[in-house]
Amino acid sequence: MESELKDLSASKQISAEPGDESHPESSRKDERPLLKIGSETVVYDLAEMEKKYAAYVRHDIYGTMGQGPFPLIEKLLLGFAIVTLVPLRFVLGLLILFVYYLICRLCTLFSVPFREEEQEDYAHLTGIRRTVIVQCGRLLSRAMLFVLGFYWIKETYRIPDQVGSNSGEKLAGENEHTEVSDRPGAIISNHISYLDILYHMSSSFPSFVAKRSVARLPLVGLISKCLGCVYVQRESKTLDFKGVSGVVTERVQAAHQNKLAPKMMLFPEGTTTNGDFLLPFKTGAFLCKAPVLPVILQYPYERFSPAWDTISGIRHVFLLFCQFVNYIEVIHLPVYYPSPEEKEDPKLYANNVRKLMASEGNLILSDIGLAEKRIYHSALNG
Repeated sequence: MESELKDLSASKQISAEPGDESHPESSRKDERPLLKIGSETVVYDLAEMEKKYAAYVRHDIYGTMGQGPFPLIEKLLLGFAIVTLVPLRFVLGLLILFVYYLICRLCTLFSVPFREEEQEDYAHLTGIRRTVIVQCGRLLSRAMLFVLGFYWIKETYRIPDQVGSNSGEKLAGENEHTEVSDRPGAIISNHISYLDILYHMSSSFPSFVAKRSVARLPLVGLISKCLGCVYVQRESKTLDFKGVSGVVTERVQAAHQNKLAPKMMLFPEGTTTNGDFLLPFKTGAFLCKAPVLPVILQYPYERFSPAWDTISGIRHVFLLFCQFVNYIEVIHLPVYYPSPEEKEDPKLYANNVRKLMASEGNLILSDIGLAEKRIYHSALNG
């Protein structure tokens, strides 16, 4: 991490020790971001940081950390929303969550969850119980989005002839496929906010990769198990991670071969951005060589950005509740069929899908990742 920070040497200054007369300005309060490394305090130029970490920078009227300063008109709007929208949305959102929890609890009564390598889920359920879980989940997820101000969702479905061709790329309709080979094993999406999950639940009700702690959360834990989530300990660097990767690959392959198996919903960037960029893709979704279904999410905004970066979760939810209307635009691309070269090279497969999504969604390709995001957040938070 220290070696990466040295790349910013052109924009950093080492703060003076207390009482150092050779730095008369050291007594002034410096509003620039700080990051402590050992005994040194590194001071960054915010403009330089925003250039380097552009994929994570918020641009709405609430500022980088979502803390203003706000103009008078915005304070008045926030005050009105606090009195009217916030309590109403909080109560309705909690009610929807509780109702769906009860539905999941009833549908899983007397059922034994599937267990494998610390994974536990109810995605194997079939018949009327599974139908109720899926259909109610889709309906109530859309209801939750409506409560949060997403009254309309603009969805665009691209047909193969409308999509530009990359080298080695095969899209649905270009070649004849059997029924099994036509079926995508995973949905691939860019990642902007926790709201992405609500949209995909309302659209296709897939399984997600989630932190292991999610399974222990009240209400949400059971719902995640009904979704068939694959749990991962993100801090773990042991062989456990390989086990999770294997589970994901098996799930993708099962969804490709069996129409009753839930599709995997994967965010190959591995973290969220501000919605204008597309980070490098991890290869986990592409290892089993099955076709994938790319989906591009966008959140147009004027005042508050639904992107979840550089802002605390509680503050983000609060400001989202205060936004009178929110918008989602979705671009559904055709099923992407890997070429023989892509099947043998998951990195090539991932990069070609990424380039296609960037081109169709007018997204900027960025080479930074989660490590740089942590540096940026650490600097902002001092």
